[in-house]
Order: sequence, then structure tokens, then C-alpha cells
Amino acid sequence: MTKHLRWQVIITLLGIALLGSLLGYLAFTFTTVVVPDVGGTYVEGLAGNSRYINPILCQYNEVDRDLCSLIFNGLTKLNERGEVIPDLAERWEISDDGLVYTFHLRRDVLWHDEVPFSADDVVFTVEAMQDPGYRGAPYLDELWRSVEVVKVNSHTVRFTLREPFAPFLDYTTIGILPAHLLAEVPAESLANDPFNQRPIGTGLFQLEEVNAEHALLKGNPLFYGPKPYLNKIEFRFYPNHESVLSAYELGEVQGISRVLPEDLPEVKGHSGLKLFSARLTGYTLIFLNLKDPAVPFFQEKLVRQALIYAIDRQKLVDRVLKGQGLVAHSPILPETWACDNAVETCEYNPELAKTLLIRAGWHNPTHLSAKRGEISGQDDEGVREKAGVRLAFTLLTDDDPLHVELAEEIARQWEALGVKAMLRTISSGLVREFLYPRKFEAVLIDLELHGDPDPYPLWHSTQTNGEGQNYAGFVSYEVDKLIEEARCTTDSEKRAELYHRFQEIFADEVPSLLLYYPIYTYAVDEKVKGVQLGPMGDPSDRFRNITEWYIVTKRVIVSQAERELDK
Repeated sequence: MTKHLRWQVIITLLGIALLGSLLGYLAFTFTTVVVPDVGGTYVEGLAGNSRYINPILCQYNEVDRDLCSLIFNGLTKLNERGEVIPDLAERWEISDDGLVYTFHLRRDVLWHDEVPFSADDVVFTVEAMQDPGYRGAPYLDELWRSVEVVKVNSHTVRFTLREPFAPFLDYTTIGILPAHLLAEVPAESLANDPFNQRPIGTGLFQLEEVNAEHALLKGNPLFYGPKPYLNKIEFRFYPNHESVLSAYELGEVQGISRVLPEDLPEVKGHSGLKLFSARLTGYTLIFLNLKDPAVPFFQEKLVRQALIYAIDRQKLVDRVLKGQGLVAHSPILPETWACDNAVETCEYNPELAKTLLIRAGWHNPTHLSAKRGEISGQDDEGVREKAGVRLAFTLLTDDDPLHVELAEEIARQWEALGVKAMLRTISSGLVREFLYPRKFEAVLIDLELHGDPDPYPLWHSTQTNGEGQNYAGFVSYEVDKLIEEARCTTDSEKRAELYHRFQEIFADEVPSLLLYYPIYTYAVDEKVKGVQLGPMGDPSDRFRNITEWYIVTKRVIVSQAERELDK
């Protein structure tokens, strides 16, 4: 009996040894790696609250735009270069005359309530924006009321324009609404409909719950494209950006939707936070009123050139913005298909600025009695004059502390040149009461741009009065011709050539003073992986690669990992 037990022990030990050898061999032969796995909830803090989770009503609320970007889809979308690519539409054709756009829709799309998506939804969405009762952004109804929309069949839609308009494709990125849920709702009642807080879309995520404190989204199992790793996304609402930062410090959120320049040093002190930055679509500039007789010197190109050369814009970016900006050299955004990378940059050069003013006849009053040929420039204590006119004007901006600090620094730099800018801050109504009616001499302001680079609204001469947005009053018939021709061609290479020439003229004429392109900074806890940020048309574009974000991981052998990455 004892002998029998002894053999059992020996056999058992041999088995253990063999198993150990086998496991060692497998470990030697196969390498394991950690890969993303499905699951987890990403929690992000937002400053503000939701009001209209509706793609045709969300334009003025950043929180709503974030939610709509995940819940709805447009016929098309913009990539990082600002190019229009397919989304709900598989493809489209444009007629030779540039008037007719025919879109062929995907056939594998379902709404969150499992109703098939069709051309009826596209027609309904467009007609809602065309309706006189529509209460959304004016630029949307202005465009869509000039377009005829026709359902060709259940998955084909045709748009007919009154005249060629190359930027039209950019407007097809607007999210589509479900006709089967909203067709009976009058356009004037759409803003008050419960749909805005219980939306049904076609997007990657669908709304599970929303209230004053948060919005909870879950993955859409019916989505026609790649599925996300994340099971859910929760947005928690806070009264301001400072509160969002505090929420992270308390462990309430994993992401900070936007890091303001003044908060950047504190955020960088959190070792567990990863920062992501990207250029936003838009720029900050100083509009010069070229039509105001009170400031006739703004009509002089040499004066305008001197003003831009006298501003150390890199210093503004480094010191005031804490690096959260890129010096702007063109009204066409960098890294986009229409940008001319060779455009003149007008780098900081105070000596050149001084020379330009002297050439234009603007001298310091203490030197006006000097003999001809002996005028040496400006006295730091004086304001330049010409023919009894002082080179002085009022610089308006809003009461945003960042804008005030920028304006104060620019005024100091100009003062060293003999130019007097008297700062005036406006607490409310800057755009409505001063910019629109052109009741300003110079104004520092942010401009948000839409995806297409079309400069017509801001720089064409027909937009200098009334409802137009050419606030500077810039008139150039060559620029007009370039912009008009670019609007009428759908050939992107030809359009780019025309826009390159426009940028050359702008850099020479300096109709207003471009300062910087804003940088959007986003902070995410290091536990959230796969986050990337490229050039952004809107803050909601931070979710462009949301399908690659993950929190949960698993360990697999290398061959399996390769298969999963290929899916």
C-alpha cells in the first residue's frame, strides 16, 4: 500500500513538472499583449447645459453641439483638412453647370428606434429649415430657402440651386432629423417639442437620459459603421470651466471639455491628466473701419501695414494666451486645402513699421518743425500727426479678461510707435450695437468660421452694408472677381488657385489685422486610451476618433491581437 502511494506521488510530481515545462514552452513560444476591450463609461465635465439636442437648432450652444455630434449624422462630414466626405450618403454627383447635386443614400442605416432611414428624412429636414417658422440659425434658412429639394426615390435625393455655389456641400454636413417622429410638428413649434430632450438619431451613440445635471449616452448597436469600445459616455454639466477642473480634482469626471489658457498651469500640475491641443476653425482679429471718416488713416495701406508689423503677435500668444494660439497670417485657415503656405507672413518688425509711417507722412509733432529731410521718426511720448490729424482711435472689445489683456498689450506696443489706441470694453451688445451697424473705429473680436473656406461673407464688397459681414468695409474689385469665380466652380484645384491669389492681396492690403488662430486644449485622464486630436472645425470634433477610445483592456497572444486590430 505504501509502495502504491509512493508511485502516485512520483507520477503526480512528474505531471506537475511536465505541465510546468509545457507552460514554460508556451510562454517562450507565444507573446501576450494588452489590447482594447469593449466596456466602460467615459465621464466628461462640460461647462453649460443642454437645451436643444437637435442638429438644426444646436448651433449656438456648445453642449448641444457636442451631444448632436454623437447622436446624429449628416449626408456628409468634414475630415481634418476641411474636405467633405460621405456619411449618410454613399456618393453624390454634381451637374456640369454646378446647379444640381444628386445624393445616393446608404441602405443599411436605421434610426435608434429601428425605423429605416430614407430620403423622406432628408427632405423633411431641409423643408423644416426652409419653413418661415424656423427658429434656428439665420445662415441656415438663408441658404436652404434658395435650394429646391426633391425625393427621387427612397434612397436618392436631388438638390437644385438657383446659381452655382461651390460651398454648398459644406451645408450637407447638417444632421438629419427623423421624419416619422417630427413630420407633424410645425416648424415654429419644433424648439419646444419634447424631441429636443429625447432625441432619436442615427449616430454612434443614443441618448439614455438627460437632465439638469448630466446626459448619459450608450452605444448604438444598430450603427452602420465601426462600433466603439466604450459602452457609455456621460456628460456632467457644471456652471463654468473652473467648476469642471474642480470636478476632476474631486474624482467626478475623467475629462475636461476645455482648458482655458489661464487654467493651463494648474492643469499641467496634474500628472494623471493628458493634454491634447488642436487648432480651431476661426481666428481673432482687429477689424479696422475703412469707411469711418473719423479715422481716415485706416484707408491708407501703409498705415495698416505699419500697424500689423508693430504687433508682436508671437508674444501675445506666448504670454497672454499661454501658448494656446497660432499666429494668423491668412483669412484662409492653415492645414486646409485652400491655404497658401507661401503667403507673406508680416513678422514683427517695429523698425519697418516706423519707416512705413514716416513714408506715409505720419510724424511726431515735436519733429514737424524740423527741416525737410531731417525728420527722424517718432518720440515715444508723442502721438503721430499728419495735416492736423492725430494717429489715434478707439479700440473696442468685450469684457472677456483675455480680450482685455490682449487689447491692452497691443495698445502698449502701438504706443511705442506713436500710435494711440484708447481701449473701451463693452459688457454686452458688442456685435449687435457696434459691429453690425459699423459704429466702431477698431474692434478686437473672435470670428468663428464654417468648414468651407469661402471668404465671400467677410471680404466681398457687396457685404459692406446692411446685413453683410464685411465689417471692415474692404473694397477690392480684383478680390470680388476671385471670390465670385471660386464660388462658381466645383473644381477644388481651381478654387485653391483663386484663393491663393486672394490671400496674396489680403496680405498686401491688410484690410484688418489678423492676430491668431485659437488653440483648443482638451484634458483626459491617462486611464482613457486612444484619444487623438487633429485640426477642428468645432470643439465637438474632439470626438472624431471616439471609436478608438477605450478604458477596458484584455491580454491576448500576439496573433490574436493582430486579428483584432485588423477587424
